[in-house]
Amino acid sequence: MSSSAYSPVLRRLVALLPAGRVLTGPAQLAAYESDGLTAFHARPLAVVVPETQEETIAVVRFCHAEKLPFVARGSGTSLSGGSLPVPDGIVIALNRLNRLVRLDPAQRVAVVEPGIVNLAVTAAAQPHGLHFAPDPSSQPVCTIGGNVAFNAGGAHCLKYGMTSNHVLGLKAVLATGEVVEFGGPSREQIGPDWTGLFVGNEGLFGVALEVTLQLLPRAECFHTVLAGYATLEQAGDAVAAVVASGLLPGAIEIMEKLALEAATAAVHAEYPPGCEAVLIVELEGPREVVAVERGRLEEILAASQPVEIRPARDAAERMAIWKGRKSAFSAVGRLSPDFIVQDGVVPRRRLGEALRKINTWSREMGIRCANVFHAGDGNLHPLILYDGRVDGALQQAEELAGRILRMCVEMGGSITGEHGIGVEKRDYLGVMFAPEEVDLLRRLRAAHDPFGLANPGKMFPESSAPALAQSGLHPLEKSGVISRE
Repeated sequence: MSSSAYSPVLRRLVALLPAGRVLTGPAQLAAYESDGLTAFHARPLAVVVPETQEETIAVVRFCHAEKLPFVARGSGTSLSGGSLPVPDGIVIALNRLNRLVRLDPAQRVAVVEPGIVNLAVTAAAQPHGLHFAPDPSSQPVCTIGGNVAFNAGGAHCLKYGMTSNHVLGLKAVLATGEVVEFGGPSREQIGPDWTGLFVGNEGLFGVALEVTLQLLPRAECFHTVLAGYATLEQAGDAVAAVVASGLLPGAIEIMEKLALEAATAAVHAEYPPGCEAVLIVELEGPREVVAVERGRLEEILAASQPVEIRPARDAAERMAIWKGRKSAFSAVGRLSPDFIVQDGVVPRRRLGEALRKINTWSREMGIRCANVFHAGDGNLHPLILYDGRVDGALQQAEELAGRILRMCVEMGGSITGEHGIGVEKRDYLGVMFAPEEVDLLRRLRAAHDPFGLANPGKMFPESSAPALAQSGLHPLEKSGVISRE
C-alpha cells in the first residue's frame, strides 16, 4: 500500500495531535525502521509521539476506527524484532510518557508511565533504600513498557524473578480503544490474573498507560566473585555445584572466550589470562547472612578447579565486573558487523551438553558464536556473528539459531527466556506448543484485539513480518481488514 493511498488517513492523524508530533519525513522515520534486531527493517507510514495518556488513548481509538495497524515502542532495545514497524502502519513512540506518577516507600510501590527508563525507577527509589529488581543489560535505556511487553529479566532474575513477578497492576488501552485497569497496589489479588496475562503479551493486546511496580529493599551487603576456568564445561559444573549446595545467589553468569575478548576491547575489562570462560557469582542480603554464605561459596569454587578466583574487594571492583558482563552484547559489535542474539532456555543440569552442541555446530558451519548466559536459570544467550554484506550469511546464521532453539525444546526448555518471540522466533512457536495451544493463544489475542491491529506480524507462525519490507503487505491486508483501494 502506498503512502498516497493513505494520505486522507494521514491528514486526519496529523490533525489529531499538536504540530510536530506526527513524524512523516524519511529521515525521521529511518530511526524507527528497526529495533535491536537490525536484520529486519520496515518503514512505517508515520510515527506518533503522544505526551499524555489521553493522547495515547485518542491515537489507539483512531487506529481502531480507521483499521490502522500500530506498534507501540519505547527505546527499541528489543532483540527479537518485537517493535519492528508495520509498513503503512504507525509507530506510537511512548518515550515522552515517562512520569513517575507516584512513589510510596511505605507500601514499596511505584506507579509509572510506560516510557520511564528501567534504571530511573531504581534511582527514584534508592533514597528510600529500595530498588526495582529486574535488571536487563539494557536497563540504562530500556523502558518499563518494553519490560512489561516482553517480561524482561536480567542477571538477578535468578533470585528475584522476571518483570511479571514485580508488576502488581496496570492501566492500559486495548486495541479496541477500551481503557482497562487490572490488579492494584496489593500483592494479593482475587479472581483471574489479568495483569499476569497482559505482561509478556508482546504488545498484541494494546498499550500500557500506567504500571504499578513492586519495589524491594536494597540488599545491605554484596559479595561478588569472578572465577576463571580453563574450559566452559568446568564453569558449567561450577554452576551446578553452587545450585546443588542450596545457596541462592542474586546472580550466576557465565561468559566464554569470544565474549571476554569483546568486553575487554570495549570497556577494558580485565579477566584471568588463559581462560575459556569466567563465572560471575553474586551473593547479596543481610551482612551476617552473606558472611556465612561467602565462606561456603569460596569452598565450592575452590573445589571446582578454577584457574583463578577474584573476589571484588570494594564497590568499584564489583561495578567493573558487572560493566564487563553488561557490555557484552554491544561489545560484540567490535568483532562482527552483524550478530543475532538468541534467547533459549535449557534445564541447568544440561547446560554443559547444550554448550558442547552449540560449539560443535559453530565449528561445523564455520560461524563464530560468543556465549553469554544467565547460568543460574539456564537462559542461553549465544551471539551468532555474521556479515550481512555477504550473500547467504544471514540465512546461515538463522539456521544455526534454529538448531539452538530446537535443541532447547528437545531438552525440555523454552525458545525464549526474556526476549520474547517477536518476528525472529515465531516459526518455532509451533515447535514448543501443540496446535491447540497455539490456537488458544490466538483466541486470547482476538479477545483483546479482534481486528489484529496491535503489533501485527509478531509471535504467530504464519505471519509474514520479515518479508514486509520487500512485499509491502501486512496480515490485515491479506485478511481483507484493509485494502489497497
